[in-house]
Amino acid sequence: MEVIIKPTAGDASLIAAKLIARQIRHKPTSVLGLATGNTPLDTYRHLVKMHQGEGLDFSRVTTFNLDEYVGLAPDHPASYHSFMWEYLFKHVNIKPLQVNIPNGLAKNIPEHCREYEDKIRACGGIDIQLLGIGGDGHIGFNEPCSSLSSRTRIKTLTRRTIQDNSTFFDSAEQVPLHVLTMGIGTIMDSRSCVLLAFGTRKAEIVAKMVEGPISAMVPASALQWHEKTTVLIDEEASGKLTRKDYYQWVYQNKPAWQTAEIES
Repeated sequence: MEVIIKPTAGDASLIAAKLIARQIRHKPTSVLGLATGNTPLDTYRHLVKMHQGEGLDFSRVTTFNLDEYVGLAPDHPASYHSFMWEYLFKHVNIKPLQVNIPNGLAKNIPEHCREYEDKIRACGGIDIQLLGIGGDGHIGFNEPCSSLSSRTRIKTLTRRTIQDNSTFFDSAEQVPLHVLTMGIGTIMDSRSCVLLAFGTRKAEIVAKMVEGPISAMVPASALQWHEKTTVLIDEEASGKLTRKDYYQWVYQNKPAWQTAEIES
């Protein structure tokens, strides 16, 4: 796990976009795993700018989103279908048939989840998975106590996650209780992961994820086992890391070709 601390969320988001862009340029048929919420918004804005200004080509890219609410139609303004088209897909040249997002209206949820896993495998697996982290350590919607080998499935949200996500609805009562989410095992199969976390509210959970024990109580801590995970955080989110100076020293002294900021 590589921890990169940047002065601001914007600085960290730009590095995330550069990593994704580098992946696409090196492999035009890349399979991207994508996240939603406020955290990746700047990363998506940078990718749109790279497409419009630098010709970053999404025409052969395939995407798989982490999750979706059960019971929300794709055109619901709070659905993750709507989110992804609003902030990324409609601004780039991706082909709609190559966009994959769990179907919250699936009639047979277990079968739909199996098909989602099968499709990821049929595409050759995810090359780079973008992640955020919840205040309780969840990635995707894998809440605390989730199996660290879990696969795409239905999950029940905690009261905390419902409250956190209520900003996208008129009230907490409108947030669906259930979601479909990639499992931790699915995420861990990705060839590389990029996790973003910003602000003082995330400082404690970032420290637990990076420096604490691997535990189902902090699902994101499973990434300590991952072969290639980059954690991109701002100064505020780094506040409780005991080895912060070391992480900064490591990054500052990398060979130029190895840094995340090198252009593709």
